[in-house]
Amino acid sequence: MTKKNVQANNYSPQRNRRSMRLKRYDYSQTGAYFVTVCTQNRECLFGEIEDGEMVLNDAGRMAETCWHDIPSHFPHVGLDTFVVMPNHVHGILCVVDAPVGAKNFSPLQPGQRPHGTSKSIGSVIRGFKIGVTKWMRQNTEFHNIWQRNYYEHIIRNQKELNRIREYIVNNPMKWEFDRENPDVSILETTAAQREGQI
Repeated sequence: MTKKNVQANNYSPQRNRRSMRLKRYDYSQTGAYFVTVCTQNRECLFGEIEDGEMVLNDAGRMAETCWHDIPSHFPHVGLDTFVVMPNHVHGILCVVDAPVGAKNFSPLQPGQRPHGTSKSIGSVIRGFKIGVTKWMRQNTEFHNIWQRNYYEHIIRNQKELNRIREYIVNNPMKWEFDRENPDVSILETTAAQREGQI
């Protein structure tokens, strides 16, 4: 399809991508969220795994610093367990102080989308990505750091929270079976899952 046809059909690949988020769910409400943010093309930018331990390089240390800085920029968000891996970051974010009351916005016009999602999980992840990307562009030859979007899971109870914490803590030890590891095939990951190794 040529650019002319795209415009003529009023089709935009960006606009027609399916959202990974739950429809009508308020991602700024109090709760715990498990998030995974992956690098573009699963590029290992943040360090390497040695003997089951994550060894961060300068970029990995900056990703860790930016993660720790989240509450400075988003005071309503608390941090729980997290890990920087060679090509992704797993973490639990806790929205601890949901916004209350009306915001000073003009009424929406028909077809207009709401603005002001600065307290949503999406805004937190966007801010994290921007911080890491800015440092990477100033200090490395990499410019396209992140995959579009991120994975998120709403944590519903204490048992689930504990299971996800354990998964995050043990992630470096299971790197050889991790589906995000570019050196591991889907078949190896599936076989390891069946054998209970991950």
